[in-house]
Amino acid sequence: MKNNGITYLIITSLLLVVITSMVYFNINFPVIFYLTCIGQILLIYTVYKVLTDSYKTKKTFDDWYEDYPDEVN
Repeated sequence: MKNNGITYLIITSLLLVVITSMVYFNINFPVIFYLTCIGQILLIYTVYKVLTDSYKTKKTFDDWYEDYPDEVN
């Protein structure tokens, strides 16, 4: 499976939820600290992967929005 930017974004978001729940349940500080450091590194890598992803589409700005067709306007 090819890991694209959205996969890393989901992993980063899940890590944020895990860290938040660990703070709520009063887990030891070193565990939370190291997971937060890993999360920050993962966030920087996620931004890099999203910006350098080779995603291509045939849509242009002339196609308008898919959920709000231009004819309605």
